[in-house]
Amino acid sequence: MDRKMIIAPSVLSMDYSRMAEQLKEIEESDAEWLHFDVMDGHFVPNLTFGPDILKGFRKASDLFLDVHVMIDRPLFFAEKFLSAGADNYTFHYEAVPEEEELRRLAGLVRSHGKFVGISIKPDTPVSVLKPYLDLFDVFLIMSVEYISSHFEDIRKYADIIEKRLDDSWLTPEALIEASRREPIGTTTPSIPITN
Repeated sequence: MDRKMIIAPSVLSMDYSRMAEQLKEIEESDAEWLHFDVMDGHFVPNLTFGPDILKGFRKASDLFLDVHVMIDRPLFFAEKFLSAGADNYTFHYEAVPEEEELRRLAGLVRSHGKFVGISIKPDTPVSVLKPYLDLFDVFLIMSVEYISSHFEDIRKYADIIEKRLDDSWLTPEALIEASRREPIGTTTPSIPITN
């Protein structure tokens, strides 16, 4: 099956002194999404930006705004990012300790008519996602500090996701599919690529 790759340049990779020029270059390219890595300095050690920056990009671009929050309180911030223009809101499984809260957060994002994603850190077994496959559109498997022992687990769940979901994306941050020699994705033929 032919699969369409969705190119999603990361806002973190931009030269902030040339943002308008670079946004124009992105819009003139084949990119369809803009990827926002939101970090709070607690869940992960880096600190990036919040919903006000996203709001500025929403005013400046019609691209799909893909927000990946690496924050301690994704439920608390969800409305803020959705109101600022997020088209997809991906949060970390590890940041939502209770199943009820995880389901409530996914439902909240859906109630806004937006896509919802879930992400896991490299040391979290991919199998934790199995009970939630029907809840999410995007499955992001972090590859920072990638653990090679999880590769077969990732491949197995990519195949399960591919068989079960019609409208989802699996988004490994460092393109795990390159080592598989075929795209990891779903039957929707879409795989966002972030950098």
